[in-house]
Amino acid sequence: MGTSSPVVHGYPHLATVRAAITALHKRLSFDGLQGYATSVLPADVAFADHDDLHLGAQRVARALVHHLHLPDARMIVGFREMQHAASVELAAGPEYFIELNDRFRGHRRDIGAALAHEITHVLLHRLDLTFPGTRDNEILTDTATTYLGAGWLLLDAFREDGVSSQKLGYLTPEEFGYVLAKRAELFGEDPSPWFTSPQAYPAYTAGAAQARRDARQPPLVAAGWTGRRRYAKDRRYAQEHGAFASPGSPYSFEPGSDGLRVSFACPTCCQRIRVPVRGRVRARCGVCGDVSECDT
Repeated sequence: MGTSSPVVHGYPHLATVRAAITALHKRLSFDGLQGYATSVLPADVAFADHDDLHLGAQRVARALVHHLHLPDARMIVGFREMQHAASVELAAGPEYFIELNDRFRGHRRDIGAALAHEITHVLLHRLDLTFPGTRDNEILTDTATTYLGAGWLLLDAFREDGVSSQKLGYLTPEEFGYVLAKRAELFGEDPSPWFTSPQAYPAYTAGAAQARRDARQPPLVAAGWTGRRRYAKDRRYAQEHGAFASPGSPYSFEPGSDGLRVSFACPTCCQRIRVPVRGRVRARCGVCGDVSECDT
């Protein structure tokens, strides 16, 4: 919600975000994800100041339910004073009760963002997809909301100036941008024309740059000269000592039945891939099916 404290920037939750992307691919499969290839459109979740508060909230909720493929889930939306932006009662259904912070009565343009997060909670509940601990589970929810086409609303709710700031969700603005860029790469969709917040587009471009770096890490052939040189040095160490792993490194070496193997993250779904160290190879991810050209 709105706050006078500074908004956290950067990528402090990136490991959990990547784990969430992998979990979505595993749970929904590549074919299942294709049902979310088109994001929820601005016209479907628009909320004007002159719209009736409760009727408008119900309308937006129905649009998000439809987008997230929850056709038999009825959302009942109310407003009350509370500490957090929103909450949802995760019962057996078919009715779910969502409560929004009273502050949204005067900030209706952000109601869609709050509802998107809460309705994704319902989707994940039905998919029986959860992470241990409140923090990681909320990061999973933010990531799923964004990766499945409704999270651009959460990034667009980020606003910051010299005296105040507002951000919804647990991810930083740049992490929202990172997930949006991962989604854009998967589906060929550009969300940037939908942003109304002046701060949303720079966060998206920063996250997109981070996402592009995923596809330029060794042993991928697209890695730059500096990365390849570092990789060669670490490979020599691993060949001499039988293994190599370093915190923060995009790859690690380990012994295998067929000799030394290198492990790295799939640039699409972030699942770990292991291939023999034997020069140029093509590695197919067992989760998303993406084929990576590698120079091991």
